[in-house]
Amino acid sequence: MEAVKSILRRSEIFSGLSESHLDLVASATKIREIAAGTYLFQQGDVRRACFVLAEGSVEITRDNGDGPEPLILLGPGDAAGEQAFLTATAHTASAQVHADAVLLELDRDLMLERLGQDGGAAIAILSKVANVLHRRLVYTGSSVVGREQAYASGSTRAESDLIGPMEVPSDALFGVQTLRAVQNFPITGTPVSHFPAMVRALALVKQAAARANARLGLLDPVIAKAIDAACREIIDGHWHGHFPTDMVQGGAGTSTNMNANEVIANRALELMGESRGDYAKCHPNDHVNLGQSTNDVYPTALRLSTIFMLKTLLEAMEKLKTALHAKGREFSDVIKMGRTQLQDAVPMTLGQEFEAYAITTGEDIERLRETARLFLEVNMGGTAIGTGICADPRYPKIVVEELRRNTGLEIVLAENLVEATPDTGAFVMFSGVVKRAAVKLSKMCNDLRLLSSGPRCGFGEINLPAMQPGSSIMPGKVNPVIPEVVNQVAFSVIGNDLTITLAAEAGQLQLNVMEPILAYSLATSLRMLTAAVNVLTTKCITGITANRERCRDLVEHSIGIVTAVMPAIGYKRATEVAKIALETGASVREIILEKGYLNIAQLDEALSLEAMTQPRPLRMMDADR
Repeated sequence: MEAVKSILRRSEIFSGLSESHLDLVASATKIREIAAGTYLFQQGDVRRACFVLAEGSVEITRDNGDGPEPLILLGPGDAAGEQAFLTATAHTASAQVHADAVLLELDRDLMLERLGQDGGAAIAILSKVANVLHRRLVYTGSSVVGREQAYASGSTRAESDLIGPMEVPSDALFGVQTLRAVQNFPITGTPVSHFPAMVRALALVKQAAARANARLGLLDPVIAKAIDAACREIIDGHWHGHFPTDMVQGGAGTSTNMNANEVIANRALELMGESRGDYAKCHPNDHVNLGQSTNDVYPTALRLSTIFMLKTLLEAMEKLKTALHAKGREFSDVIKMGRTQLQDAVPMTLGQEFEAYAITTGEDIERLRETARLFLEVNMGGTAIGTGICADPRYPKIVVEELRRNTGLEIVLAENLVEATPDTGAFVMFSGVVKRAAVKLSKMCNDLRLLSSGPRCGFGEINLPAMQPGSSIMPGKVNPVIPEVVNQVAFSVIGNDLTITLAAEAGQLQLNVMEPILAYSLATSLRMLTAAVNVLTTKCITGITANRERCRDLVEHSIGIVTAVMPAIGYKRATEVAKIALETGASVREIILEKGYLNIAQLDEALSLEAMTQPRPLRMMDADR
C-alpha cells in the first residue's frame, strides 16, 4: 500500500491529497508490469481506466488520418487516461508503452465506486482532473507553448538572452530564444512541429555535427553522447511538440535552428542528470551548435526534410498508379468516344483512357525522383557565408560522412560552399516538377468530373463513388467532391511554386534570407498533395464504375466513327456520310449500308472494337471507286 501511495504522490492528480484520500485511491489500484510495444489504450477505445507511471515511458500518439503522430513521451509520475474519471467516451489518442513500464492501473468503475463513498475525496480528485484537462485545452490551442505543454505543470524557469530575461515554461525543452521567436512571429499559426520531417531533419543534422565534433576532439565525450541520444529521441518521433516556432519567420531560419539547439541541449541535460536550463553544462550554442551556423544547418535540414516528405508523396502516387492500372484492365473492353476540343473524335476504350492516366502518373514519379537528387548536395561546414569561419577545416568532410551514415542517403559536400550557401536553385527546379505533377493530376480530375457529369444530362460515362449529399436545396444531387478538392490542392501548389520562385529570386549577396517562406510553401505543397493523392485513390479511383451501355450508345450514335471507315470509302464519301448523319440524325452505319459503300461484313470489320481502338493493317478504298 505504501509503495502505491508513494507513486500516487508523484502524480499531479493525486499529489497533496490527505492520507485517508490516498488510502481510498490506493484501494482501487493495482500495480502492473507492461512490456514495450503494448497499448494501454487505442484511439477510439472506450475510456475504462487511468494509468500512473512508476517506471518506464509511454508514448501518446494521435492519428488524424495520415498515420499516428507523436504528441508526447510520458515518464514516471505522469498520468494517462485520467479523463476516464469524468466520462466513458472514446479516447482521442493512443497510449503505447515505449520502454518497459511499471505502472498503476485505476479502473474507472472501481474508482468511481470508491469516490462515491467519500464526497470530499471525490471533489478533491475530480477537481484536479478538471484542472489538468482545462490547462490541456488552453495550452493545446496556444502557439506560445504548443501542444506538448498541455501535459506539463504550468510552472516557469528564468532564462535570458541578448534582449533580456524571460520566463520559460519549466517543463519546456525549448528556451528563451524559441519563446521570443514565438512572440515575434505569430504569422501562419503553423509551427515547425506541424512538419515532423523537418524536425527529424534538424535532429539528424545536429546528431551528425555532434559526432563529427566528437571525432575531432572538439566536444566532450559525455556531452556529445548526451546530445547524440537527445537527437536520437527526436529522430524517433519524440519531443516534437517542443518545436513551436512558426514556419514563416524573419532571420533566415535562425529561430528554427535555435529552437532545435535549445530542445536538444535541455534534453541532453536531462539525460546527463542535470536540470533544464543549466546551460553551463550543455549550451545550445557552444555545444549543440558547435561548428555550425543557421546558414548551413537550416538549408541542409530543408533539403533532407524535402527528401523525406517526397518519399511519402511517392508512396501515395505509386498507389494511385496501381489503382489506375487496375481500372485500365477492368475497363479494357468498354468502348467509348474519345474527344478533342470537347467534340467527338474517334472511338477508344475506357481502359485506354485510365491506362494513360496511370502512365502519366508514373512519369511524374520518375521526374520527382530524378529532380530530388539535387538535394543530396549540402553546404555543411560553410557556416555563416560559406567560408567555414568557426569550423575546423576537417569538419565539413567528417560531418557529411556522419550525415551520410545517419540518413542512408548519398549526401555529398558542395564543391564550393560560398556558392552553395545562398543557392536555392534546386528548390526552384524541384518545385516546378511538383507543380507539373499537380497540374497533370488536376487535369485528370477535370476529366473525371466531365466523364461523370449527369446523371441524366451529362456525359454519364462513369460513376464516381457517392461521398456526400451535394446540395442544401436540390434533393438527390451528388457532386464530384473528391476531384474538386484535388483541383483546389493543385491551385495551391501552383501558387506555392510562384512563392518559391520569388523567394529564390529575393536572395541577396551571400545569403537568401527568404528560405523560411520557401520551406513553408514547399512543405505545404508536398503535404497537401500527398493527402490529395491518397484521398483521390481511396475515395474515388478505386470505386469508379463504368456505364457500359451509355458508352457504347454514344459511340454508335456518334458521327466520329466515320473516321474508322474513311480508309475503305475515302475521305470525300466519309465527309458526305458525316454531313448526312448530322443533318438527319441517322446513324453512320445506316447511311453507309443505304449508300452501298460497304456491305454488312465489311462494315462490321471496320467498326469492330479492334479496328477502332488500335492500329491494324488498312483496308484501302478500291481504285475504281
